[in-house]
Amino acid sequence: MKTTATQQQIDIEKLELSRNETVKEIRHLRIELRNMAEPSADEADMDAYEREKTWALIRTLERKVDSVEHALRLARNGTYGICESCSNRIDPARLEIIPETTLCLECQRQTERRNKRRRL
Repeated sequence: MKTTATQQQIDIEKLELSRNETVKEIRHLRIELRNMAEPSADEADMDAYEREKTWALIRTLERKVDSVEHALRLARNGTYGICESCSNRIDPARLEIIPETTLCLECQRQTERRNKRRRL
């Protein structure tokens, strides 16, 4: 099920905006990390905690960039908005909230349940 050229362009623009905003946030966080003052002995634990939180956020945002770039490839070939698992259309409201998603809500739930069972 292909999308129209106009919708395809809108999807690409939304995804590119999302990618650019996320990359900008990553840059900001990296600068913030570089600018953190060396902690005193009393502040070391709290600073280490804040640094770890910031690095975790950067890693999460980097994964989001990867997901957005994958969705961009799908948008460019006209299959954006189609679930990669079941081939049904992804609810437009879901795409509005999570533009980089490539799974419909039901397939996402199934994937999360499988992943949860594997971790147990």
